[in-house]
Amino acid sequence: MSNAGGGPATPEGGRGARARRRFEIPAMVVIGVLLVAALGTGAASLYREFYSPRAFVLHYLELLQERRAAEALAIPGVAIDSVELEAAGLPATASEALLRPESLQAVTDAVITDEIVDGDRTRVTASYSVGGYAGTTTFDVQRDTGDALLPRWRFARSPLSVMDLSVQGSMRFAVNGFEVDKRQVSVEGTDVDPTATLPLLVFSPGLYSVAVDTAISSTPGVAVLADAPLAGIPVDVQAQPTKEFLRVVQQRVEDFLSACAEQKVLQPTGCPFGFTVRNRIDDAPSWSIVQQPEVTVEPDGAGWRIPSAKAVARIEVDIRSIFDGSVRTVEDDVDFTVDGQITVQPDGSASILVGGSSD
Repeated sequence: MSNAGGGPATPEGGRGARARRRFEIPAMVVIGVLLVAALGTGAASLYREFYSPRAFVLHYLELLQERRAAEALAIPGVAIDSVELEAAGLPATASEALLRPESLQAVTDAVITDEIVDGDRTRVTASYSVGGYAGTTTFDVQRDTGDALLPRWRFARSPLSVMDLSVQGSMRFAVNGFEVDKRQVSVEGTDVDPTATLPLLVFSPGLYSVAVDTAISSTPGVAVLADAPLAGIPVDVQAQPTKEFLRVVQQRVEDFLSACAEQKVLQPTGCPFGFTVRNRIDDAPSWSIVQQPEVTVEPDGAGWRIPSAKAVARIEVDIRSIFDGSVRTVEDDVDFTVDGQITVQPDGSASILVGGSSD
């Protein structure tokens, strides 16, 4: 029965309203749960992409890709001091000369392949490519101390490595095209032993190609992949004489012997050949070099040496007999050998000392 005066709603109407309210309350709860779940998913995604250990490692690798060496070195846990180097069994005097953009090759295609939590540390493994070589490195990451609201991380083990470099035959060399002089990066300075191993800090991962290209010596280069944090990487490079250097040494030896041949004496001073007679000579002897040596050059510590090479000098001399005074002309070939030492001076020039002896 209707209420024409606009009085209270019928019982049927009251039951309908209550039913609608009971329907609306569960719907709001579901929406709230969905919103909370969405926020949780978004937070998890945000953490994974920006604040997780994997994100921390990827950021470091991105800096190496962009060759931003100073920023990579500033990441917590990357820089290392002499105490930490010694504790890792590495040379405490390792030079930082290669921790710069000029000596880096870009690390590309970095992907996190594994992430394992072990107590307060997380081991993050990444694969990548550098200089055309594929590599894999596992980094040790831990929570950084501080009161920051968002999590921060640091390397528990520095990703730097030490390249123990031995370059024989040259004081200068290049790493990925960056020129280095042993006297500038060694703690001994100009007193550095040219044959000693030179410890150099490098970023890991990284590909480092060591080459020599000077007027005196050269090498096609040796490439090494640094793919393990705080590891020692031995690299040995033996430079070989250039063709121009061999040509110069050959010419110097020939000039030296020609100068010896100009001496009008039986035993030219400071020369590897001579002639002995039991009688008197009637006139000054005349020398000529009829066979110049074929000179080669071999590495010898910090310098070079000329291995023994055969040569022939010819003497022509008039000899007067002490018995009857007769004079006879002697023309004889004298076999001798030539050797020598070559010292490379600080300015890059070479000092050649020629020696030898008669056979």
